[in-house]
Amino acid sequence: MTTSKPQPTALNARTQACVLEIAFDDGKNFSLPFELLRVYSPSAEVRGHGAGQETLQTGKRLVNLLGIEPVGNYAVRPLFSDGHSTGIFSWEYLYWLGDNATQLWQDYLEKLQAAGFTGESGRDAPMADKAGSACASKH
Repeated sequence: MTTSKPQPTALNARTQACVLEIAFDDGKNFSLPFELLRVYSPSAEVRGHGAGQETLQTGKRLVNLLGIEPVGNYAVRPLFSDGHSTGIFSWEYLYWLGDNATQLWQDYLEKLQAAGFTGESGRDAPMADKAGSACASKH
């Protein structure tokens, strides 16, 4: 028996709110902050080439999304305002990020704090309203 993976039915970058909205055919909808996407990019620059090689991303609270390029029928490649463009986000990975956003955000804040970057992020929670935030106001 083959289990089909959820497929996106809509993808919309909300640059004023600094979130990527994505809807899936199983009925789940996610609003993923650009900052979360940037700091959890699946690129080698962020994740390294193996366990323990991850690089903590700092200074990404103002990052915006300049564009999104399709990668076949299975992924997208976001183009971030800080020049990062090497992460290929599969539908499966975006779904996982959406399902785990709250915990991932908490983990990120704890890593920033442990590294002495308290207050580095402009966000208190992954689903916070960013209207009027630095991301929205810098453009």
